[in-house]
Amino acid sequence: MSRHQGANGKGKSSGRGRDNSKSKTYARGNAPIKKKTAPKSNSQSDLIRLNKYVANSGMCSRREADQHIAMGLVTVNGKVVTEMGYKVKLEDEVRYDGARINPEKKAYVLLNKPKGFATTTSEQKGRTVMDLVANATSARIKPIGRLGRNSTGLLLFTNDEKVVARFTSSNKGVERLFHLELDKNLKFEDLKKIREGFKVEGKQVNVEEIDYVNNTKNEVGVKIKNTGNTILHTIFEHLKYELVRIDCVQIAHLTKKDIPRGNWKILTEQEVNTLKMM
Repeated sequence: MSRHQGANGKGKSSGRGRDNSKSKTYARGNAPIKKKTAPKSNSQSDLIRLNKYVANSGMCSRREADQHIAMGLVTVNGKVVTEMGYKVKLEDEVRYDGARINPEKKAYVLLNKPKGFATTTSEQKGRTVMDLVANATSARIKPIGRLGRNSTGLLLFTNDEKVVARFTSSNKGVERLFHLELDKNLKFEDLKKIREGFKVEGKQVNVEEIDYVNNTKNEVGVKIKNTGNTILHTIFEHLKYELVRIDCVQIAHLTKKDIPRGNWKILTEQEVNTLKMM
């Protein structure tokens, strides 16, 4: 069953998807969020044997991991390690036969981001999206792509490198649908120009789809495959429009249904499988 998490760090059942007063308060930025202090990772208790790390990733058994390590198939931070009993930290980059592996269980969290939170894992940027999903999972998840501090909507977090690669693929990518509000009506000739694609400073810019929202000329729905939203600013600023509101309303088949602003949910097994097959 999906579980929701408010910006106040308290769980919320999926229920009817109504926003509660606490979520609204945090979405407006009227209350501080306490940051979790990251545990130090330089003690012996934070180290894990390399063969266990490889085995926990699901690649093989621990005994088989010893064999793969001895054969030089495992690297740690870019260096081949063949030493039996070698210990690593969870944040080390461990690769098996060239592919990065992770000893944690795969986690997939979908957040409905409110305004006022930076899309970053850095604690130096004030309030971040990591504060909102701090209690979603113990896995070290990161956001895929970016939403500006004042942008809202869906943001997917995971520690699954294959899913991340799927999103960031320059050849395929994953579609995201945005609801945009402009400072003035979008002229039809500009709408048509965006549909057909055009160049900005010699660089081609294209969207998957664009149309008016409910025949309201200053609101448009735009579907893109880029992981950020810079292309949206590029397009509309070039055409002399100001983006008043940016809201990501859909990522692939995932929507904001039953996820109030500032809350999150754990993806179901079916949702994850569909995401991987796209």
